[in-house]
Amino acid sequence: MFLISPVGNPDRTDRFIDYYFWSSGMNLPLLIARRYFLSKKKTSYINLIAIISMLGVCIGTMALVVVLSVFNGLEDFNRQLFKTLDSDLRIIPAKGKSFTVSDSLWTNLKKIQGIEHITQVYEENALVQYQDHRTVATIKAVDDNLSTHPEMDTTRIAGSLQLQSQHQNFAVLGVGVARMLGVSPEDPLTALEIWYPRKNANLAAPGLEAFNEATIQPGGIFSIEQSIDDHYIFVPLRFAEDLFETEGKRTALEFKVKPGLDVEPIQGEMQRIVGENFKVQNQDEQHASLFRAIQIEKLFVFITLTLIIAIASFNIYFSLSMLAIEKKADVATLLAMGAWPGLIRRIFLAEGALVGFSGAIVGLVLGVALCWAQEEYGFAKMQLVGSLVDAYPVRMQIQDLIGTVIALIIITLAASWMPAQKAARQEL
Repeated sequence: MFLISPVGNPDRTDRFIDYYFWSSGMNLPLLIARRYFLSKKKTSYINLIAIISMLGVCIGTMALVVVLSVFNGLEDFNRQLFKTLDSDLRIIPAKGKSFTVSDSLWTNLKKIQGIEHITQVYEENALVQYQDHRTVATIKAVDDNLSTHPEMDTTRIAGSLQLQSQHQNFAVLGVGVARMLGVSPEDPLTALEIWYPRKNANLAAPGLEAFNEATIQPGGIFSIEQSIDDHYIFVPLRFAEDLFETEGKRTALEFKVKPGLDVEPIQGEMQRIVGENFKVQNQDEQHASLFRAIQIEKLFVFITLTLIIAIASFNIYFSLSMLAIEKKADVATLLAMGAWPGLIRRIFLAEGALVGFSGAIVGLVLGVALCWAQEEYGFAKMQLVGSLVDAYPVRMQIQDLIGTVIALIIITLAASWMPAQKAARQEL
């Protein structure tokens, strides 16, 4: 079959040929590129370089999908970890350390629909002594006997986690603090001594009179996460008020939302009530610096692995450059038959896309399969003593896959553009 096209107008000729192949259900550049891709080339090293290109893109894509999913799993793991201790919502002062809970504020907060419980908190660092051992710990005083955190029972490793029993006060220690102090909850005769500077005390020449001192019996030991275990001691709020001279002030109000309710609208209503002098934080915002660090690490890992894929894609450049040399006679024949440079360029771009996308698709499939298998069966174990999970947590996100695909398209087209340009500039 012969194509009869207008003569003397290259633009009209291009459009005529494009329309002919489109109406025939064929994409001419892709058709020729596919023939080059599937045919056995005479020069074996071109085949070898193309295979190396596909393998490099495949392995890089698979690694990118897996590593990004691991970072997502790490985020979920930390959320699950801190959910054991953190409240659904927390109010803290925008400036300063403590604040007074007025009757009107308390009444308005209790009227919010969806709030199951409100915990008053006072948190401060203090010197803790047990027998001959001393350390500085974070004393978190609460007024609810840890009743809003039933998940804490799963973290108990010794004693009881009750803060009050029959009008007696108990301290609940993180396992790291307990080890530093040598605390034994089974010893009913030895109490914790907690020391805190008195207000307006002269600390330039401190003596015992410059400190408030209180004793409390260790009740239990918990283990959640090292940053918590090594610093936190829970005590009843009424015990801490005299020790810290709180004068009725609080460092935070913590809220438990009724199960099944969305936290975001409740947070918005709460922020409207308390005004700009307070911050209302959800669980992620309570650890904003940690999650921000994870996101930054994830971004840098994405950039690093993308650069590795880009380096691997240089093989596409060399493969196409040598293919253009090998197919120089074919290109001359196409030009003699009326092909225009744009068509030649699109042929080699399509050839580069076939090489790059073949590896990318296989890498995506393998990466998704590995992540799915890890989620379902957990074959990659953490091998850590005392870890809360046995296997590495992973979670795939559609935006990560979309970002990976976009990066691969840009890298493949960038690697294919120069060889395609050189091939299009060949003369008869």
